[in-house]
Amino acid sequence: MDSFNRKAFALLFSLFIGGLVVAALIASKIIMVAGFAVPAGVLAYSLTFIVSDVVSEVWGKDCANDIVQCGFITLVMTSALAWIAVAWPAAPFWNGQESFSAVIGSTPRIVAASLVAYLVSQKHDIWLFHLLKKRTNGKHLWLRNNASTVISQLIDSTIFVTIAFWGILPVGEVILGQWLVKLAIAVIDTPIVYMLCYGLKRQIHTADAIAS
Repeated sequence: MDSFNRKAFALLFSLFIGGLVVAALIASKIIMVAGFAVPAGVLAYSLTFIVSDVVSEVWGKDCANDIVQCGFITLVMTSALAWIAVAWPAAPFWNGQESFSAVIGSTPRIVAASLVAYLVSQKHDIWLFHLLKKRTNGKHLWLRNNASTVISQLIDSTIFVTIAFWGILPVGEVILGQWLVKLAIAVIDTPIVYMLCYGLKRQIHTADAIAS
């Protein structure tokens, strides 16, 4: 893998992991977007689907599955470290334990919801993306990008909200709101996916031509 190829993949991998961790840490807060109640992590989490689609298109299915698996391990580690930090005795002069616990100390229910929803939806996204790519002979990137993301995001929202908030919040309303916001993001991000895929493929092709 040449220098540009390696750096581009490393940057996208970093954005994927960063978006995933941020989404998990702020998911317990419910915000209002265009009149819909959604978890605060919706924008950060949507970034992971953009990245996985770009990686799938440029580097292939195996690389996309690799970052999903690494992301799952990262989520588990992040949750464990957050719980340790909350449980660790605070310094006598520090008075922020209650606020810190409320923000950082996600309940096991939310963590479980995040892990299950993440693994199922991301795997489905990659599977459907490549199925559509095969069926369309590599054409119509907009179709596989949007179709795989929209359906996978619905799966993600349904699993996460149901496990995390059943009996606490109006689950149907939150699922619908979260999915509609993600749907809007998926439509908006299509030009970004096209631009990234085109630019990366062009640079990689140029680098390969020079190397040969």
